Amino acid sequence: MTDTIFALATPPGRGAIAILRLTGPATDAALAALGAPDLKPRYASLRTLSHEGRRIDEGLVLRFPGPNSYTGEDSAELHLHGGRAVVEAASAALIALGLRPADPGEFTRRAFENGRMDLAQAEAVADLIDAETAAQASQALGQLDGRLSESYSGFRRDLLRALALIEAEIDFPDEEVPDNLARTAGPLLDGLIADLEGALAGAHRGERVREGYRIVLIGETNAGKSSLFNALVAREAAIVTPIPGTTRDVLDADLVIGGYAVTLSDTAGLRDSDDPVEAEGVRRARARAEQADLRLWVRAPGDPEGVAAEYVRPGDLLVLTKADLDHAAPPPDREAISVSTATGEGLATLHDWIAARLARDLSGADFPAVTRERHRRRLEEAWAAVRAGRRALDLAPEMAGDDLRRAADALARVTGAIGVEDILGEVFASFCIGK
Repeated sequence: MTDTIFALATPPGRGAIAILRLTGPATDAALAALGAPDLKPRYASLRTLSHEGRRIDEGLVLRFPGPNSYTGEDSAELHLHGGRAVVEAASAALIALGLRPADPGEFTRRAFENGRMDLAQAEAVADLIDAETAAQASQALGQLDGRLSESYSGFRRDLLRALALIEAEIDFPDEEVPDNLARTAGPLLDGLIADLEGALAGAHRGERVREGYRIVLIGETNAGKSSLFNALVAREAAIVTPIPGTTRDVLDADLVIGGYAVTLSDTAGLRDSDDPVEAEGVRRARARAEQADLRLWVRAPGDPEGVAAEYVRPGDLLVLTKADLDHAAPPPDREAISVSTATGEGLATLHDWIAARLARDLSGADFPAVTRERHRRRLEEAWAAVRAGRRALDLAPEMAGDDLRRAADALARVTGAIGVEDILGEVFASFCIGK
C-alpha cells in the first residue's frame, strides 16, 4: 500500500458540508501542497485551500498521523462547503497531486490490513452504516467492540488446548507425559461441541436482526390478507377488491416493529386454480410461507381451514378478520387474535403481539455468534470437524488432530486470522466508497 487514496465521506450532492478523507504516505505532502502544512494532530484548523494559484475553499482540516488513525496510516479530513463545484475542484487537485479515488471499503480494508481491526469488526462497520433500527445499530456496535470476535477466539482457544493435549502424546511418546493424555481432551471437545451447537441454534437471531425478520400473511382468497397488510404497513400498498384472486404475486414491505426490522409479505390466496398466472402466484405464496420466520394465518368468519392449514407451524398466529361482522370465538387449540381493519379493533393487540414475539425471538442475553451467512458456514464447518475429531479420538488420536486443525482454521477465518485473501473482496465489495 504505497499509494495514497481519497474519497468523499458524506453523501454526494448539495449539502452544508462535504468531507473528503485522505489516507496514505503522501497525505502530509498533499496537505502542504493545498496550503495546510504543519497541522497539529487531531485538531481542527481553519485553512484556505488552493492549488496552482486557484482558490478551492476555506474549510477545516484535520490531520491524523499513523499509526493512531482509522486506517493505521497518515490520514486527514477536509471539511469543505458542500457544493458540487467545491468538491469537484478539491478532488481534481488531489488527483493532480498523485492521489487516486478510493475503491469501495478501501479505508476499512486498510484498517484491517494494518491491524486496526479484525475482519468481523470490519463487517460491523458496514452493518453500522446500513443500520436502520435500534436493534441493528446495537448489534453492529457490539460486533465493532469485538464481542463476536471474542466468541470465536474462545471457541478456538478451547480447540487449541485440546489439540495441544493430543499432539503432546503423539509428538513426545518417549517423554514423561501421562498415559492416555490425548483422551483427556475428550471432555474439552464435548464442551466445545455443546457450545458450537448452542451458537448454531441461535444463528438465525443475529442474521434476522441484521437482514430483517420475515413475516408472511397466508390464507384463502378473500380472507382479508391485503386489508390487514395495508393496516400493518399504514398505507394503501396492496390492491383490495371483493374479487377472489386479486393478489397474484408476493408483495413485500419493510417496516420497524418494536425496534426490529421486519419484512412483511402479502401473498396470493391459497387455492387450486386453472389460471396459470394465479397458479404461479399460489406457488410463490407457498414457497414464501415455507421460508418465513412467522406466518400469520388469516381467516375470515365462517371460512374453513383450507389448504393454508398445511403451512402453519407451531408458534404461528391465527388472525381472525372482519371482527366487526362476526365475533365468533377462536378455535381452542390455536392462539388467535380477532381484528377488524374497518374499525381498527384488535390491530393494536396484534401489533403488540408481534413486537413481543420479535423480542422473544431476536433478543438474548448472549451476543449472537452469527450475524452473516459467512459466519454460519464457518461455524458449521468447525462443528462438523470437531465432531469428527471427537469420534476419532477414541480410535486414532493422530487422525483427530487433523480434524481439529481444520476446525481451528474455520473459526480463524471469521476474524481473518488466516486464509483471508479469498474473502476480502466478498466482504468489502458492499461498503460505501468513503469507508
